[in-house]
Amino acid sequence: MIGIVDYNAGNITSVKRALDFIGVESVLSKNPYDLEHATRIIFPGVGEASYAMAQLKKTGFDTFLKDWAKSGKPLMGICLGSQIIFDYSEEGNVPCLGLIHGRIRHLKTVFSEKKACACSETLENPLKIPHIGWNSLAFQNGSSYLLKNIKEGSDFYFVHSYIICPDDEKVIKATVDYGVKIPACVESGSVTAFQFHPEKSGECGLQILRNFCCEDIIEA
Repeated sequence: MIGIVDYNAGNITSVKRALDFIGVESVLSKNPYDLEHATRIIFPGVGEASYAMAQLKKTGFDTFLKDWAKSGKPLMGICLGSQIIFDYSEEGNVPCLGLIHGRIRHLKTVFSEKKACACSETLENPLKIPHIGWNSLAFQNGSSYLLKNIKEGSDFYFVHSYIICPDDEKVIKATVDYGVKIPACVESGSVTAFQFHPEKSGECGLQILRNFCCEDIIEA
């Protein structure tokens, strides 16, 4: 059974609908107790990082997610959930979960500096913020087991103003080009996270969900 973390962030129910569509049993809950017996956890969300962290602390999901990741059980972060698994976010200047080391930075900052993290390239013509639309993936560092049966160059749907800047480039498993190389998939141990929305990315996105729900976890 798949558990979906509901912490009052937007777009939570779309993940549940996508799992229903592919025939996967799931439980959506605001209470960590309800998800204790899940085999895998999806941590989605759209919204503001400091508000999200306050909600996680209020519900106890902050401790739950840390303990879950520490135990080595599969965890998938999506969009906001792909960001606040890191140490710190510039959005609200808030300490986050620290499941993977790194920071979350605003695209405006990245564009103005003409550089982001170690994975980024220089930018001459800044693009619109937020980054909204379909972009094609380029695989990095051997890709991820969750990208199995997905061709490199496949398109996925993005909506975000902040980007992942991990300390260790090796956790980056796929990027997209939006003036700079933006980490689109990161993976460390049993934690895999996607800046894009698999549940809104057509058949390729559904394949990621199938991979997560049906495949055995592979250690990074």
